[in-house]
Amino acid sequence: MFGLGTTEMLIILVLVLVVFGAGKLPEIGGALGKGLRSFKKAVQDKDEIDITPKNEDEKDREE
Repeated sequence: MFGLGTTEMLIILVLVLVVFGAGKLPEIGGALGKGLRSFKKAVQDKDEIDITPKNEDEKDREE
């Protein structure tokens, strides 16, 4: 995974613990999870706004 071994991962974890503290880690993890979930949903779902042009027949039916 990205060329990182166990030692490098442990060093990164220790640095994160020092910078953010143990109390903030669950909040950071939750925010990352929500962000990833939102990104996956946005990639998989159809666009909410349909920008395809309408035919003349469809315009007449709406009026």
